Amino acid sequence: MIYLDNAATTKPLFSAVKNAEALLSESFFNPSATYSNGIEIKKLIESARSEILKFFPIGYDLIFTSCGTEADNMAIFSFAKRGNIVTTSGEHSAVFECFNELKKRGLDVRFAPVCDDGSVDLSKLLDLVDEKTSLVSVVHVNNETGAINDINAISKRVKAKNPSAVFHSDGVQAFGKLPYKICDSIDMYSISAHKIGGLKGVGGLIKRKKLTVHPILFGGGQESGLRSGTENVFGIKVFEEAVKHKYLSINENYQKVLRLKELFIQNLTAEGVKIISGENSSAYVLSLSAEGLRGEVIMHMMEDYGVIIGTGSACSSKNPHSRILKACGHTERTLSGALRVSFIEDVTEEEVIYSAQKLSECINKLRGIMKK
Repeated sequence: MIYLDNAATTKPLFSAVKNAEALLSESFFNPSATYSNGIEIKKLIESARSEILKFFPIGYDLIFTSCGTEADNMAIFSFAKRGNIVTTSGEHSAVFECFNELKKRGLDVRFAPVCDDGSVDLSKLLDLVDEKTSLVSVVHVNNETGAINDINAISKRVKAKNPSAVFHSDGVQAFGKLPYKICDSIDMYSISAHKIGGLKGVGGLIKRKKLTVHPILFGGGQESGLRSGTENVFGIKVFEEAVKHKYLSINENYQKVLRLKELFIQNLTAEGVKIISGENSSAYVLSLSAEGLRGEVIMHMMEDYGVIIGTGSACSSKNPHSRILKACGHTERTLSGALRVSFIEDVTEEEVIYSAQKLSECINKLRGIMKK
């Protein structure tokens, strides 16, 4: 099997899982326990927190959560309290649906439009920010098109208009992949383990230490009272190892994956294929459309060839067409044939060439059937 849906989830890093195995069989103690075994486990969590925070500026803290969605929810519901709140129409559903819920509750919610590649229209975003804006949330890498928003530059522009506005970014598709370091005008940043070789069930909210975040889960007061619930120690330690592994070669990995993406496009010879991802898009994500065909049919045809690709965000798979691609202004023909191919550095050039050729065969075959 050739797996090219890494934006949905990645294969867990075997060495990281192996290194943490003892936490399942031997060191399984509750980190909230006050006896020595529990205290030692608590130290492992703090060590993981410190290691992950090394990849962020000084002055930030990390709250471990169950996923990127929970981190987004914690960030948004902590600060969407007054005035107006601003986001983009191209956000992941974990952000977009939070804003929709807040709109139902009567808040002044503002959605900035996106360009045809999925990046935010910066001038129109800034037009929505005023002296009453309490929160702005802009995704770092669009999960469907791969468009990269320069959140450092955007956050600085937002703060120039309103210094008191809190700036959040969903960094789930960027963290551990883009060779990028956030600046201190970004107040909060969401991350997720299973997008970079960690396990499902672990995420985190990076926040400036001086920022007061409010919990959305209440109970035993774990994570300094900000996220109650017994910690997933095994998942947290695998996350730590995956993060260190990714950042060890983050620049080299990015260049390798960029070559794979370019190679895929070069070998895509089918007629009527539209590349949606723009030049300023993540190397890890390629959005395209077999215009006029059904992306889901092509996806299942590719399965028969042993190649796994996606039709868009797995979190939005129940919808007939991509909300994000609609927001980009694409036609019905483009929406129906939308496909997402997402790479990782472990994929070989031979696998990429084979996959592109088979995708071309599938598209041409369907077009031939339609012409008859």
